[in-house]
Order: sequence, then C-alpha cells, then structure tokens
Amino acid sequence: MKDLLKIQDIQNIDKLENEYDLQRASNLDRELKLMINDNPDLMPLRKKVRQLIKDYEDKFWSDGDKITDEQIEQSEKAENVIGLEQKFVQKRKEVIRKKLKNYDMTQQELGVILGHPKSYMSELMNGVSQFTMKDLVIIHRILGIDLKKLIPTYLQTDTRDEIKDKITRLNKPKLNLKKADLAF
Repeated sequence: MKDLLKIQDIQNIDKLENEYDLQRASNLDRELKLMINDNPDLMPLRKKVRQLIKDYEDKFWSDGDKITDEQIEQSEKAENVIGLEQKFVQKRKEVIRKKLKNYDMTQQELGVILGHPKSYMSELMNGVSQFTMKDLVIIHRILGIDLKKLIPTYLQTDTRDEIKDKITRLNKPKLNLKKADLAF
C-alpha cells in the first residue's frame, strides 16, 4: 500500500504485505468511515479496505500462540510511523488552511486552481489521497508555503532498511543516511 496515490487504487491491491500496510489500511478505514457521510460512493472502497485488513489479521494475528515478539515489535514500529505521518498531514493541513484564510480563499477554490473536485480536495487535505508533486509545487508557489512543510522528507522503514543494505553491499562507508533519516 505504500505506493497508494488515490484511494481508488485500493481496487488494485490484492493483499496487505506487512504491518505498515495493516496500520495504514486501518487508518484509511477510519478516514473513509468519516468521509462516507459526505460521499456514499466510497462505501465499496471501505468494504475492500476492511476485507484486506481482515484477511491480513486472519493470516498473521488469529493464532495467539504463533504471534512472535518480532511481529509485535514490527506492529509497534508501524503504528509509530503512521502516527508520525498523521501528525505531518495534520500540520500540513493547518498550514495550508491558515494561508488560504490569509488570502480569503476556500479549500474548494484551491481545488479549482489545482483542477480537483471538492470531494477529492478533502481526501488530499486529510491525507487519504496523496498530493502530486505538481500540486505541492503549485501550493508552494501561490501560497508561499515552505516545501519542507508540504513534502514529507522521511523515509519509510522498509525503504530505509533497503537503502542501508544497498549502501553496505556497495561497500561505500562514506555514503550513509543521516541519523535523522534512520530514526524517522
């Protein structure tokens, strides 16, 4: 699920791959629950997310005797990462809304500039769908928001681990991730 750009992409996902995906799907399920009141068309997507969650939990969490310490540790790490991602999205939303207010603009008017409908702007602002790089550059340019407040620069756990492994295999000790990149 890490490459999910639009919630409609859920239809293309067959299974959750890891604890991060599970936590992300659980978070998405909560967001969709709130959004369905305004957009009932999202109900099939929420059902799909709930089925993905159920399938993963049935496979990895249903037998208490088979749950390992490593599995619990991975679950806790994933939960922490999702929490930090949510904080970033919330801060970004606050910064954008503050700037919109300064320019006497609404979220929907920003959507017109970006070429997105009202319901999709809600998904973007709430982190349910991802802004494109083009969207973020436009927001940066027209609202004057620092890109560091718009674009998360952290690396997800699996990506960090993969990069660390590749650097090690290349035997490039001078090339390394900063401690902050590893700590998220």
